[in-house]
Amino acid sequence: MKAKFSTYLNDIAPGLKDLIAELAKSYDYVSVLSTDSVGFNVRVSQRVKSVSGSTLTTERGNVIRVYKDGLYSEYSFNRFDPERAKDMAAEVRGVLDAQMSVLAATKSEIYNTPKLDDEKQELFVEMETGSLPEETDLSALVEKLQKFSDEGVALSDEVIDCNCVAQSTHICKMFLTANKDLRQSYVYSEGAAFIIGARDGKSDQSFSGISDRLGPEIFDGMGEVVKESFRGLNDTLGADHVIPGEYEIITTPEISGLIAHEAFGHGVEMDMFVKKRALGAEYLGKRVGSDIVTMHEGAKCVRDVTSYAFDDEGTPAGDVVEIDKGILKTGVCDALAALRLGTKPTGNGKRENFEHKVYTRMTNTMFDPGTSTKEEMIKSVKKGYLLEGMDSGMEDPKHWGIQCIVARGYEIIDGKLTGKVVSPVIMTGYVPDLLGSISMASTDYESHGNGACGKGHKEWVKTVDGGPYLKAVAKLG
Repeated sequence: MKAKFSTYLNDIAPGLKDLIAELAKSYDYVSVLSTDSVGFNVRVSQRVKSVSGSTLTTERGNVIRVYKDGLYSEYSFNRFDPERAKDMAAEVRGVLDAQMSVLAATKSEIYNTPKLDDEKQELFVEMETGSLPEETDLSALVEKLQKFSDEGVALSDEVIDCNCVAQSTHICKMFLTANKDLRQSYVYSEGAAFIIGARDGKSDQSFSGISDRLGPEIFDGMGEVVKESFRGLNDTLGADHVIPGEYEIITTPEISGLIAHEAFGHGVEMDMFVKKRALGAEYLGKRVGSDIVTMHEGAKCVRDVTSYAFDDEGTPAGDVVEIDKGILKTGVCDALAALRLGTKPTGNGKRENFEHKVYTRMTNTMFDPGTSTKEEMIKSVKKGYLLEGMDSGMEDPKHWGIQCIVARGYEIIDGKLTGKVVSPVIMTGYVPDLLGSISMASTDYESHGNGACGKGHKEWVKTVDGGPYLKAVAKLG
């Protein structure tokens, strides 16, 4: 079925067009992004049941962007009466003019930025989905998740609790200017199982998840997610500590994605180039990885929770080859940073919601697959670890250091898994060294979209990353 576009947004569109026309009398460029996104978040464990009508991306509101004399300004609002477009325009002008007056009075340094193009463009997209979150029987879903939680606890006497989470969001966005009319509607869903257990006085937890640009029907597969989470918990509870050192490693697609996100996510978000806060700007056209390394970034490069038709600035979704056989070709860019850098936007301008600023943000960040099998990769390792289970990661774009915390490492000696597990594992290094050491990539290829990403300590948005199994050399501790 099609994810039907918001009736509410269709109804207010003519009034917003009138508002744009009124504001165009005072400004050289006017755009409005309008959102109407609904969803749910359901959590069930042995102790708690909660149902919420809110997710990270549920919202209803609008944001106006205007341009005049080299300066952009914005105004957000959540209530709009189409019959009061002229009054609204006067109110907006008053607020925006006051903002510009403050900048002038304080002699604030600003970027003198060119005007955005406003070529005629129309787009109407209703993406396919199996079902809609707003039509989901939440009571039945709670019962389904309770069954999965019960099954998780029954897997072992060592399991303390099994927390099953299901969230789904129906995104509707409309981007209007004097000449553009872009509308999109799609559904994404994600489920996860957190299993907590204890053995010999040691407690730990394990996480596994599923995600897709589909409806709540994906939660039928949560039983396998619970089993996978339990496998991770069982291995973690029996784990030792890793002896710090440099090792050959094989990363699962999830950990490959973590490296992609931290190494060439933030590091090549080109609004950081404008501010001279990213070392990646100095490596354009240079080698940053081995010939094995090719990386794509964009809403079109894979289907998952961030696979949209256009971004929050009305730029069509892209598929950017950031790294081609080890050579850094480009980064990704929002529209205003692109103007300041003299390049083209890539469809990566994203807001946390309509009340927040646009930044260059990741969508799907993916290593390309290779030609090897996982088994061939394991056989090639003299001494090292197969790394599995994402915990967290961070990167310093200015100096290109990376730190990834991995749930488990499975020891490999002379090409065979020994059965020994270490946990947790902290992987650190300098990005070009890590990517330069990649010597094999598998034919397997997966994306993972259960996480969210902050810009600094805030501005949270959904992101996806992944790729194949990769063989590399890294420092572990």
